[in-house]
Amino acid sequence: MFKFVSMRLLQSIVVMLVVGLIAFALFRFVGDPINNMVGQDTTLEEREALTESLGLNDPFIVQYGRFVSNAVQGDFGMSYRLRQPVSGLIAERFPATLELSLVSAVLALVLGVPMGIYTALKPKSLFSRSFMTISLMGVSLPTFLIGILLILFFGVTLRWLPTFGRGEVVELGWWSTGFLTASGLKSIILPAITLAVFQMTLIVRLVRAEMLEVLRTDYIKFAHARGLSPRLINFSIALRNTLVPVITIIGLQVGSIIAFAIITESVFQWPGMGLLFIQAVSEVDIPVMAAYLLLIAFVFVVINLIVDILYFVVDPRLRVQN
Repeated sequence: MFKFVSMRLLQSIVVMLVVGLIAFALFRFVGDPINNMVGQDTTLEEREALTESLGLNDPFIVQYGRFVSNAVQGDFGMSYRLRQPVSGLIAERFPATLELSLVSAVLALVLGVPMGIYTALKPKSLFSRSFMTISLMGVSLPTFLIGILLILFFGVTLRWLPTFGRGEVVELGWWSTGFLTASGLKSIILPAITLAVFQMTLIVRLVRAEMLEVLRTDYIKFAHARGLSPRLINFSIALRNTLVPVITIIGLQVGSIIAFAIITESVFQWPGMGLLFIQAVSEVDIPVMAAYLLLIAFVFVVINLIVDILYFVVDPRLRVQN
């Protein structure tokens, strides 16, 4: 187990260094940071002095090492657009994105896995066909269209739920949460459903496909021949073997919820990191873009590490090999 985790940690560090190199390249090859920081009246001498003070005349490897060192300490520089520390902007927006992503992930898993199991065990039932039809629609419809339709129906027509913003939030130290206010809970419903629909439909179809494949294997037939109860076979043997490949995909889907919350946050004007990133792209705010890239990569690395450990726990063959 220790060897397995150590190898994954080493791989994760290499991945983060490569992503850090890509993020650093944004500073080097996308725009001129000096032009974004000074005005038109700045003299050439003042520009050269600022370039020297920022270390932009240093060799590439020295600048990259400084960038990695600062990033490890949470220092991503100053936002060109807002003239504020990027780490402060990320810390301010991160709670909104994380809460939205967690609610969406819980919805996708709580609804998707049982629906996938049911459609595999009773593929010809009316509910199964309805679930598969819904999943096909969820995969086919763009996320922004789902959000607009929910806004039109629940926000404009019925006026049940708010259509933009995060509602009232409660400050708990540096963390802000909308879970403790009525308006905050109402505000998160529509964006969470919008973000969860696509992931849920993928999970339904994946769990169903894997479950059907496992149910056709010889050891399931032998279990039936031995007289074991259908409940034991379906939920103890078949489901356990179904989860081995599904865990990896579900982990990646949970990570993509955070990474691809950009569209949902833009539709609902949710004040999270995705909306901050969209605004940074429109203004070519390189420090914010680089910080967002590193943070999303870190999220994926952590989730992949957790998935690998769960895979190690669920699949005994990995324990034998290690």
